Amino acid sequence: MEKTNKDEQIGFHKGSLTTLAKERQELIKIIQVVEQLMQVHVKALKDLGIDLEKEAKQAIEQAKKEGKRKLDERVA
Repeated sequence: MEKTNKDEQIGFHKGSLTTLAKERQELIKIIQVVEQLMQVHVKALKDLGIDLEKEAKQAIEQAKKEGKRKLDERVA
């Protein structure tokens, strides 16, 4: 009886791993589609003359400045 229980547990875990591996593959596909769409939008913004690197640097600088302020000043 104990061997059957162990075999059932082994089967359960192997089945779970198979299912999770398939789910991971689907998630990777979704991420790839999202990445492609983001690249399309980045290219479109660049074509429209938007400097995304400059905007990112400005956002980082702004976040640093806000980070130096006291918490109560940021919340108010």
